[in-house]
Parts: sequence; C-alpha cells; structure tokens
Amino acid sequence: MSFRSWGGLPVEAQQCIALEWRDQLPARLPNAGLVTGCGRSYGDVGLAANGVVASCLGLNRMLGFDRETGLLHCEAGATLGDILTLVLPQGWVLPVLPGTQHVSVAGAIANDVHGKNHHRRGTFGRHVKSLLLLRSDGTELRCSEQENVDWFNVTVAGLGLSGVILEATIQLMPVSGAGLSTENIKFHSLDKFFSLSLETDANWEYSAAWIDCLSSSVRGHFSRARYSEHSEHSAAVTAHTALLDVPFTLPVSPVNRFSLRAFNSVYYHRQRRRVRCGETSMLAWMFPLDRVGNWNRLYGRKGFRQYQCVVEPEAIAELLNIIRRAGTGSFLSVLKMFGDVRSPGLLSFPRRGASLALDFPWRDEHTTALFKQLDEVVDSCGGAVYPAKDAHMSGRDFRVAYPAWQTIEQYRDPNLNSFFWQRVMEGAE
Repeated sequence: MSFRSWGGLPVEAQQCIALEWRDQLPARLPNAGLVTGCGRSYGDVGLAANGVVASCLGLNRMLGFDRETGLLHCEAGATLGDILTLVLPQGWVLPVLPGTQHVSVAGAIANDVHGKNHHRRGTFGRHVKSLLLLRSDGTELRCSEQENVDWFNVTVAGLGLSGVILEATIQLMPVSGAGLSTENIKFHSLDKFFSLSLETDANWEYSAAWIDCLSSSVRGHFSRARYSEHSEHSAAVTAHTALLDVPFTLPVSPVNRFSLRAFNSVYYHRQRRRVRCGETSMLAWMFPLDRVGNWNRLYGRKGFRQYQCVVEPEAIAELLNIIRRAGTGSFLSVLKMFGDVRSPGLLSFPRRGASLALDFPWRDEHTTALFKQLDEVVDSCGGAVYPAKDAHMSGRDFRVAYPAWQTIEQYRDPNLNSFFWQRVMEGAE
C-alpha cells in the first residue's frame, strides 16, 4: 500500500503499513517513521523521513459517549465525519471543525486544526480533555492539562512527533440541530471585509470569506452561519458524501490565470443581491470541498502547494497584490480572522490576526519565487505559515515563528521524524 500527501508529495509514494488492532503495534511500529491518518496534510508534515508511514485509520472505534455531558471517548483513528454521524442526531457537535470531515482525531490533535469559529472556540486542542500517548519504547502516558501536562502540550500541535496518539476524550458542544441559518454578503474592499468580521464575532458562530484573488478591488463573498432551531435540516442528519469524483490525475492542471478569471467572475456574480439569507445543512456548509471526491487530482501530475499564513490585517493587501501581479492563485481563496483564544499546543498555528489561504498549481521556479515574496511579507510583520499545509518553509522562518521548537525536539520520539521536521531542523543549534 502506497501513500503520498494530498498536495502530491513526494513524487515517489511512501510505503504505508495499515494498523487495525493495538496488538499489531509492537511488531509494525518499529518499521514506521511516522503515523498518519487520512493523509489530508497538503505538504510534507505527514511524510516519514524514512519513507515508511503507519496508518491509524483502522484504530477507529468509539469507546464511550456520555449523552448528558457531551464527553466522547474514541480511538484516535476515528474521523471527524465518523464522530459527527454519531453525535449530531443527539444534539452535539465537535466544537472545532476544519474544512473537511476526512481528518482523523489524531491528525486533528497533532496539527491542532482550526475552523471558521476560532474567534469563539479556539483550536481543536482546547477541547481535548485527555489523550493516551504511546512511545516507541512501549511506555503509555495518559496526558491532559492535569496529568503529564508537559507531554500534553508537546502532543497537541506536536505534528505527530512525541509518540503515537492511541485514543482521546473530547468535550463536545451542544447544538439545537444539524441546520444552520446563513448569510452571504458581497463586498468590494478589504475594509468592508474587516468591518463585517468585527460585527459578526458577537452573534455568529462561523464566518469566513471567499475572495477573488485576481481582483484589484479585493471583492468577495463574506459567509457567516449559526445554528438554527427552525431549519428543516435540524431534525435529521444525512451522510455528507461526494456528489462527483475526479477519477484520475489530470496530466496538466487546468488552473491558470484565464480559467481563474473566468471562474472568479462567474462565482462572484452568481449572487445578484448584496445579501442572501438561507437555511442549510451544517455538513454541506462546513465541508464544501467534500462534495468533490479526490479534488486534488485537478491540479495535475505536479500537484499543488497551499500557502496559508496568519499576519497583521494590514499585511493582507500587500500579499494579495503580490499574488495578483503573479497572475496565479486558486478557485478557493479563503480569508478569515483569528481571535486571541490560546491553545495548549506549543506549535499551534492560529494567533490573533488575519489568515489567508490559497492553493497554487506547482510550477517549479515560478511558484518558488512567488512563495519567497510572500514569505518576506509574512516575516516582516511577525506572521507565521501553517505547518500542516507547508512544503517550502525554511528552517530559519519556522524557528522564528515557532520558538517552542526546541521543546518539541527535546520530547520527540527518537523513532519518529517527518520530512517537514527534517527540513526545518537543518541548521538548527
């Protein structure tokens, strides 16, 4: 069984060892240089330095669910979609959800994923009450903010390097149902985006914006949502499955400045009124990309790289100007605001500021030069690039943005190492 990252790295796929039962761990883990889940990390953070990964997706059993308190206990290979299928019909939801349901609990913890409600709920790691960590020497550690606290802090957002997460207990959030009340608002400037974000924080659970990355006016759609007690989607939960599938990897990516301009114009003008209100399923609104199976194949054989950063709001205009001049970008360009809710994870990416995320078809030197320009802006304002999506960050830039790297290295399991960690540790002292 072979494995490569969602963005198409590396060119040569890694060997993947499947785990189904815990008693397989002593025999199979020594050969693996990293444990992975659904493989949705875009860059090289989920790739083993020794070329062999172990998949924990077979360790996906639900171990306990208290319907009164919302405490869920599960194996770490369970996906967020598995959990939602169980808990949504009973009035509970995961407090933090990324842009796809195809993420394992272990992956959500290791990358400390965030969602469209960071300003209210922070990151995934804030809602993990405890976890069970297995070290390569056979030691098992129960970790929480009360027990083995140092191990808890290096495992949340620890990029899977402190050991193998076997299971976790998560505090869920009560909701009225699986339906959302939504508003979609067209805007024509960055100032309008920031004012909409400010007025949204107090009364809406989720918010994010799609922007036309090639437009000089920074036009876009600001979307916000909150749970509804009256939606027709509130009573039942149906499986959110892909409506269509990309059956093979295209030889060449169709994403270019011409297709982008055409798509962005159609997408922006699809809504005639400035404001559109509606009711929809939480699953459909939260996971739009899951409607297209294997959508990463659309970027061609060379794959793609995502650039996601968090910066001071004043730097967003400069980043977008660089991208527009380069004449490249992605169909899905996302701009959202982070709050100042702190995570226990030492390498957690979100921090107060504006987050910009775009997917770029990989075009060798052209993309490398573009990322270098973007890095200079991010560095100059004290921002950070997201390790879970990264495949280019220099060791210096990483160590400046994440000064707790030395603690992670101190606690790293000697048998575990990723391409990402090997890359950003070059030149470290």
